[in-house]
Amino acid sequence: MAKYLIVGPSWVGDMVMAQSLFMTVKQRDKDAVIDVIGPKWSVPIIARMPEVRNAITLPTGHGEWGISIRRKLGHSLRSEHYDHAIVMPRSWKSALVPFFAKVPHRIGFTGEQRYFLLNERRTLDKNILNQTVKRFTSLGLPAEEAYPPKDIPFPKLTVDKTNQARLYQQFNLSNRPAIALMAGAEFGPSKQWPIPHFHQLAKSAIASGYQIWVLGGPKDQMDGDNIVDTLGEFAINLCGKTQLVDAIDLLAAAEKAVSNDSGLMHIAAAVGTEVHGIYGSTSELFTPPLTDKKTIHNLHLECSPCFKRTCPLGHTHCQNQLIPDQIIRTLNLSMLETTP
Repeated sequence: MAKYLIVGPSWVGDMVMAQSLFMTVKQRDKDAVIDVIGPKWSVPIIARMPEVRNAITLPTGHGEWGISIRRKLGHSLRSEHYDHAIVMPRSWKSALVPFFAKVPHRIGFTGEQRYFLLNERRTLDKNILNQTVKRFTSLGLPAEEAYPPKDIPFPKLTVDKTNQARLYQQFNLSNRPAIALMAGAEFGPSKQWPIPHFHQLAKSAIASGYQIWVLGGPKDQMDGDNIVDTLGEFAINLCGKTQLVDAIDLLAAAEKAVSNDSGLMHIAAAVGTEVHGIYGSTSELFTPPLTDKKTIHNLHLECSPCFKRTCPLGHTHCQNQLIPDQIIRTLNLSMLETTP
């Protein structure tokens, strides 16, 4: 029985995609024990991954060095006697805990002069490992099988039916089939489809017999209010009213989800919901929703993908010119009006 200490990523979508790595490790060794280090917010998400024994919180903020904290955590983990450590991020600081924990085999991609912290350093060939999930999964495979990995398993988060029923009762949700809308994007506005477009889509969905749930964090509350404005009882803004883990159970109950390229999109994919992913400044070739039940909406303009937080040209045509009717048609919703 091999024991693995895995240093996980810091973004929601990346942590969901990291489950493909955990699944790969378990497929190769069904008795493997996997513990994952991640931010505090990730603990409930990791708890929905049956491959993982423990989620270990690293009490530092995103971007903080926290060397003394990492040293202390590493020392506290020595008694676990891990056999392998997989360091998913490429930063120097990410490799510190396994080093201080004296894990004998420490693997990760070469980067930030961390040569002495890792004793198996992999080259990140961006042409071969051209997707985030390929990069993650490759670290769980022998080098001869890693460029690229084959038959990558899709993430599959566990759904809590009891919590799902509680959420239905708490928010007085209808028995209508649901379409979830995720209008936020933590990365920046270049990844966000216009709120009026979401509103028009929601209006068509309700006219077609659906209920609308707008999901997001506290930062998305105002946008959520604007999406559901004037649409009545079957349009509900849940932004900032639920925990991240609740999104797993709500999205599992939704028939369809329409989302910017965001962490919630990857959660929707991981619970089997039909995903409509909106891309512009980013590319579905690099971070696709990991599901067979997906439709990608991307205008593929000459200027995209730019991978910038804000549009460098100032117009964000890749989002603004993707008219609601295009997505309304693929969702088989009623066409109420023509988009100007």
